[in-house]
Formats: sequence, structure tokens, C-alpha cells
Amino acid sequence: MATNEQSADNPRDAKDLIADFASSTVESYRQMETPVSRYLGVVVAPSLVFFLLTVVVYVVTDFPMLVALPIPLLGLLGLGVALVYPKILQDQKRKEIEDRLHLFITHMTILSTANIDRVEVFRTLGEEEEYGALAEEMRRITQLVDTWNQSLDDALRIRADKSPSKPFADFLDRFAYTINAGQEIEDFLLSEQDVVIQNYVTIYEGSLENLDVMQDLYLSMVLSMTFALVFSIVLPILTGTNPTMTVSAVVVLFAFIQSGFLLLIRSTAPYDPVWYHPDDQTTTAEWRIRISVAVGFVLTLFAIAGCLLVLLGQTSVDPNAIPLPLYAAIPTTPLLIPGFVARREEERIKDRDDAFTSFIRSLGATETAKQSTTTKVLESLRGKDFGALTDNVDDLYKRLNMRIEPRAAWRHFTADSRSYLIQTFSEMYLIGRQMGGDPKQLGELISANMNEVLQLRERRAQSTVTLVGVLYGITAASTFAFFIGLEVVGVLSGLDIGLDTNQFDFGSIIHTEVYDIDTIEYLLIVIILINSVLSSLMIRIADGGHKVNSYLHFVLLTWMSSVVAVFTSAVVGSFLNV
Repeated sequence: MATNEQSADNPRDAKDLIADFASSTVESYRQMETPVSRYLGVVVAPSLVFFLLTVVVYVVTDFPMLVALPIPLLGLLGLGVALVYPKILQDQKRKEIEDRLHLFITHMTILSTANIDRVEVFRTLGEEEEYGALAEEMRRITQLVDTWNQSLDDALRIRADKSPSKPFADFLDRFAYTINAGQEIEDFLLSEQDVVIQNYVTIYEGSLENLDVMQDLYLSMVLSMTFALVFSIVLPILTGTNPTMTVSAVVVLFAFIQSGFLLLIRSTAPYDPVWYHPDDQTTTAEWRIRISVAVGFVLTLFAIAGCLLVLLGQTSVDPNAIPLPLYAAIPTTPLLIPGFVARREEERIKDRDDAFTSFIRSLGATETAKQSTTTKVLESLRGKDFGALTDNVDDLYKRLNMRIEPRAAWRHFTADSRSYLIQTFSEMYLIGRQMGGDPKQLGELISANMNEVLQLRERRAQSTVTLVGVLYGITAASTFAFFIGLEVVGVLSGLDIGLDTNQFDFGSIIHTEVYDIDTIEYLLIVIILINSVLSSLMIRIADGGHKVNSYLHFVLLTWMSSVVAVFTSAVVGSFLNV
């Protein structure tokens, strides 16, 4: 009975999901800045024409099914993207708002503690381009107040109705009610901190759960593509089709699917960058990374040239003495240098983040207790151990003591730390102090919010470790399957066709002449490199670290795949040749 009820509910649930998706898509069309008629004529109509052309090409041409089928699918994909693009933009805006909402509310709270007009708070936040869609919303609120003479609470309600993010819309509604009731915005925002943080934790953890779902989907899709590639290698020996063409088509499809998952992971992963990259300053850490990248690429070029000379027989080394997959792995090895350098610098940034919470809390409490300037307080704090942040605190004191303008001194402090969180919260503290905020309150508020973010980062690190294990495991398993198929057809294609007899022609059922084993092996090495590149980028997006970190995983994945390929060829070949 329970099974029947579940089966009866599933279609209704699917219909509800489809209906929700359709209604949200229609709503996204209504909220577009571009008129709907113009979007349909400029974007959707050409996509429909392109889809019809791909269908015509599919019908007219006589390509094999495996090659011809992706043509109309490409046109269908273009039409589908054109139809749902407004919803994609709306979802991106919603995610951008929710990813930065906790920092935004904290910044607003700090500004509210200063003695400035409440509309000026919104105007100041509208100038912070770092907040993206949130800054745009602040500018629209101030525009409603300044240009259209709306009251602040009415402006908040208007924008709440237009917001794609429910948490942000709820916040604006509560804010409007508070202003209308005459409550101080400082009291309201301080009471909202717990609500905002809990919403952020929920959204962050939801993104991590979505990443786990993506891992399962990715695992299933890659296994399916692995079977497809193995079949495209083995089946032509029975069908007589061109295996080079079928393998090439599967390689392209494999790369296409992996690229799609890369985009999905990018849209799913929470926005929480580790690094801060100032536009007008290059620190010693950045110079070390740049130099290591240059050295790595130069050595890689030399390694590529050396491998080519060996392959072309221009050296005393026998080209056949080195297995072909290793020719793909050896040139990537120098990229380990920038990978390790970036990883070491990133670990230092994480150590500074851990120490910053205690530093900012101590700074705020001491400033309040001594009723003194930041320079005087830092003179006493510089003797304390703040771990990886100790040298940065000492440099901040020296700059302030040399009468360097406080904003410039703090800018150097955040640039040297290279931390996105330290830069964001340091700027909040500086603005709050300059506008007359209470240092102790500022320090405790910033410390509490940053601790929550650091705890979420720990969970993200655990999720990333799981993703790394999945990617390395499926890469090894796929490579093993690829080269088993290659060895099987290699042995079969080398069979003596003299087995033919007067009674039966074995060549009519075993088509060994269609195989070009060397070309297929090259294609498999290409797919190894494509998989290594895209998998390393997935890991980099999942952990939110420096882009150079992907070099490390790229090299390790390439070497692992190459070693598995050589091992598989040697072991399976020895068994089949017995």
C-alpha cells in the first residue's frame, strides 16, 4: 500500500516541480530590464532558427548516428538556454545577494552605530561595488527616496517585492516595519545579527549539500561515459565502423559533459574567497607566486621540447623505451612548483584568518578601556603573540606611528595579509571607528561574525576533501577501463587473419583492419589531459582558493592517470599475450 501511495505521489511531485520552474521562469521574464518582446525577437527567435537548421542538417546528412545525433542536440541546447536565460540571471542575482548578505548586514550595522543620517547609510553601502547586486539595491532605494520622494520604509517595501532573494526581501520588510514604528535602526540591526547569520549558515550548508549531490551525479555520468568510450573502442571490431571517429565523438561528448559539471559546481559552490587581490599593490607573496608560475612554465616548455626531441628520434634515448602516456605526464611536472608555492601561501592566509578574530576583539576592547588612539593601543598589543598575524600587526603599528594616513596604513595591512575576510572586516572596523562607533562593540561584532564564517569554512574543507577523493578515484577507474579496452582490441587486431578457412571467412565477423591503435591511444591521452584540467578546476572552485592551486592537482591527476595507463597496458597485455 505504501509503495502504491509513493508511486502515486511521485508524478504529482514532478508536476509540481515543473510548474514551479515554469512559473519562476515566467516571473523572471517580467523582472527583466529588457522588454520581453525585444528579448524574444533578438535572442529566442534566432535560437529557434538555429535549432531548426541543426534538425535539417541531421535529416539531410548521412553521418553515423553517434556523430549526427549531437548536432540537433546542440541546437536544442541553444534554444533551451535562450528560453531559461532570464531565470538563470535571476538565480545568479539571488545567489550573489545571499552569498554576501551576512557581510552586508554587518557593514550596515557598523554604519548604524555612527551618528549619520539613516539614508546616508544606504547611500554609503551603494558605493561599495564589492557587494554587487546588494549595492545596486541600495542605490535603487536611495534613488526612490531622493528622486521619487518616497519615504524610506516605502522604498524598502518596493524593493522587497522586486527582490529575487527571500531572506533579503524578508529583511527589507522587517526593516521597513521597524522604521515605520519609530525604532532606532541600530537596535534593529543589532538584533538582526543572529537571524542573518543563521540564514547565511543555512544557505551555506545548503550549497555544500548541493555539492555532495553534484558529486553523485558526476560519478554516475562519468561512469556512463567510461562505458560508452570502452564500447566505442571495442565494438568496431565486430561492426567494422571507424573506431577513430566513434572514439573522437565520445571524447568530445566527455569533455562537454565535464565542462557542464564544472559550470554547475561553479554556480553551486558558496561564494567565500580566501584571497584578497588589491588592484594597486603587489605584495611579496604575490611576487613569489608570479615568479614560481613563470619558472614552472619555462621548465614546462623545456620539458615539452625534450619530449618532442625524444619522440622524433633526435636524441640517444630510444623513443619506445618510454611509454606513450608518460610523454603527457613528464612535461606537466614543473607546474608543481607554483602549485606548492600557492598552497603554502594559502595556508599562511588561513592561519592569519584564525588569529584575526582575537586581534580585532583585543584591539576593540583595549581601545574602549584605555580611551586611546589605535596607534597607542597597537603599541601595547604588538608585543603579544597573534600567530601568523604578529608581523602584520607590528607593521600596522609602524605605519600608523610614522603618521601615515590611517586608511592607507590599514590598506597596506590588508594587502600584506592577502585575506579576503581580513580586508573586508578591517575596512568595516576602520569606517566604524572613523564615524565614532564604539570600538569594543565593533570588535565583538566582527569577531563573532568572522568566527561563524571560519566554522563554515571547516565544513567546506571537509566537503572538498570528499570531492577530491571522488575525482581521483573515478579518474583512476576510468583510465583503467580505457586502456583495458585498448589492450583488448590491440591483441585482437594483431591476430593472424590466416585463421580463415575454405568453409568460413573469419574476417567477415572480426574487422581488425579498421583499427589505428596509435591514433586511439593518442585520443585516450587527450581525454586524460582534458579530465585532469577540468577536475583540477572543479577542486579549485570547490575550495575557493587561489587559481594556481589547480596546477598541483592537474599534475597529480595527470601522473596518476599516466601511471595507471602504463600499469594497465603492461599487466593486461601480459595476460592476453600468454
